[in-house]
Amino acid sequence: MVKSMTGFGRCEAADKDYKISVEMKSVNHRYLDLGIKMPKKFNPFEAEIRKLLKQDIERGKVDVFVTCETFSEKTLSLNYNEALAKEYMDIFEQMSERFSIANDVTVSSLSRYPEVIATGQSEEDEEALWKLLKEALLGALQKFVDQRTREGENLFADLSGKLEDMEGWIEQIEARSPQILKEYREKLTDKVKELLEGSGIDENRIAAEVTLFADKICVDEETVRLKSHIKTMKATLTRGDAVGRKLDFIAQEMNREANTILSKANDMEISGTAIELKTVIEKVREQIQNIE
Repeated sequence: MVKSMTGFGRCEAADKDYKISVEMKSVNHRYLDLGIKMPKKFNPFEAEIRKLLKQDIERGKVDVFVTCETFSEKTLSLNYNEALAKEYMDIFEQMSERFSIANDVTVSSLSRYPEVIATGQSEEDEEALWKLLKEALLGALQKFVDQRTREGENLFADLSGKLEDMEGWIEQIEARSPQILKEYREKLTDKVKELLEGSGIDENRIAAEVTLFADKICVDEETVRLKSHIKTMKATLTRGDAVGRKLDFIAQEMNREANTILSKANDMEISGTAIELKTVIEKVREQIQNIE
């Protein structure tokens, strides 16, 4: 079954230390464009994230948002910069001697100077972090793909109905074409009779003129190709997978055949039918832009 290129999925995974949320959304795009926004500590996993997503997504502009909430304080640590503290003390001693004032610096006051004591991140357990991230990512991806699939079912139903409409318009064109020749032959015969005022009519000449006219307006090749394109599109829709670009190419060929029919039309009824046919093809092309 075909899938839509628009979708949304969200999932959370948590343990005693972290809660990771993953949100995915997508819109139409000619190719696959993955945009991932996440905390820096997840950067080592970016290649694996992309690899995982590409297993189930082939087209669309997909934005992935990863957030992480930390419950445990074990990831935070205090760092004491002894070398910097010594530099501060040396400077204070110099100032005390230079200005003959007491050096009243205490440990607590020294600790408040910039960078003497600073908070930092302790080493993360990358294996545990990736396991949790992967769980959230797979959950969001499943919901994302499920929504794309449901929308794809609606697109399939809509396109199937439009293809049936196209077949109906083509049948009308095929039914009308022989009648045009018959009417043209009758008009041509009547005109010749009027001009010759009852003299003998050269049936061979009439037949030759009708044949030339038939060659000019014949759309048999176009209708046969259109029916073939419709058959191919139905088969492609049924096959599923990422078929959007192939369907778009088929729709372009359909439009080309419809344009040819319209240019050849020497009949108001066929012209009107060809316009209706082009209208349906354009709607098909619009819907195909939503297919992965």
